[in-house]
Amino acid sequence: MKTASTIARAMQSFVIEGGRPLSGTVRASGNKNGALPILAACALASDEVRLSNVPRIRDVETMVELLADLGADVEWTGPNDVRVDPRCVSKTDLDPELAREIRASFLLAGPLLARFGRVTVPPPGGDVIGRRRLDTHVQAFAALGAKIELDGVYDLSTTGLRGARVYLDEASVMGTENAIMAAVLADGETVLSHAACEPHIQDLCHFLMSLGAEIEGIGSNVLHIRGAKELGGGEYRVGPDHIEVASFVGLAAATGGEIVVTDVEPDDLISIVPAFRKLGVEMDVSDSSVRVLAGQDLQVEDDFGGQIPKIESGVWPAFPADLTSIAVTVATQARGTILIFEKMFESRLFFVDKLVSMGARIVLCDPHRVVVTGPATLYGERLESPDIRAGMAMLIAALCAEGTSTIGNIRQIDRGYERIDERLQGLGAAIERTEL
Repeated sequence: MKTASTIARAMQSFVIEGGRPLSGTVRASGNKNGALPILAACALASDEVRLSNVPRIRDVETMVELLADLGADVEWTGPNDVRVDPRCVSKTDLDPELAREIRASFLLAGPLLARFGRVTVPPPGGDVIGRRRLDTHVQAFAALGAKIELDGVYDLSTTGLRGARVYLDEASVMGTENAIMAAVLADGETVLSHAACEPHIQDLCHFLMSLGAEIEGIGSNVLHIRGAKELGGGEYRVGPDHIEVASFVGLAAATGGEIVVTDVEPDDLISIVPAFRKLGVEMDVSDSSVRVLAGQDLQVEDDFGGQIPKIESGVWPAFPADLTSIAVTVATQARGTILIFEKMFESRLFFVDKLVSMGARIVLCDPHRVVVTGPATLYGERLESPDIRAGMAMLIAALCAEGTSTIGNIRQIDRGYERIDERLQGLGAAIERTEL
């Protein structure tokens, strides 16, 4: 059942007065996509776990509610600190209403299956950005010895998971995470091939190792996991969110401001810096921060021979799919033409009609590709946020547009960006949260 606060958030809007260069310093939040599997993995522990640098966003709050519904003693002990005592977990069927709130609800399948030998998981919710398969998760569980029945819900059971050679049919992030969490308590060794290796997956592996798991090959697409009898408790700090870091970089570049983002992991920007450079964005990356200089004359960097360049997403360490929406908005402010190729999800780029209504010059070639020609003068519009990343992309467009924009359904943005309006106000943005 939806709470009053959830309904209220769904009815809120952002009103933005654009055309102001933003400047100042902002700290990167903890990684949303790292915090969610790490919270789910707490269900594997045999003692209390204390997490810090956890982003206080709606998706994370829903995961906390799911853990509490399963019987865990879980509470926020600080603005970004969570304590989880999983010893009282006894329920193994997820609440359908909560599960429909976030796709990450399916991340509890692996831990509960490994710990209790059974779990019932409803189909998860999440962003509508195209087909998002669960086959990879199910096939991995089956390879480890689970029995799966599907009749409206996923019923998984096992008399004991056993280590195996597991090949994932796609490098699915959540599929890899679920396979890892199931394997850490399986009997024997698991070799997980064609695994995804994004920074948040590496963070999950390091967290599990802090509890006593044995994992080798972290950061590669082949993981060797030796199953343990049990995992202990402990303390862990969630790593910074490289998607949020890049969002602020795009924001600074598009508005012409100077922004310093702190608490950054430079290695997580390995494919992001070159992609933004194609849009003319220059940044200084240090050991723990990124600085975008003010007043940059954004110009698309043509390929050799004057050919139209391309930014394309892919599995890590390729350019993250979560940033293609941001790249499209930045490209509207850069002189030249560029092709942006979203390989991962067939509906993610459908938001570009909203940018076109603001004055952007974009050709939607097909569900996966757009051609952007800039710079375009954008004008304030009334918009609706369809998903987390498109919502942030539209927010950036509104901040560099002339006039006033109103963005509805900002609950989507709140799902992925912590107190984004307050933090933008700290950088000089004219943004207000209002009730519809």
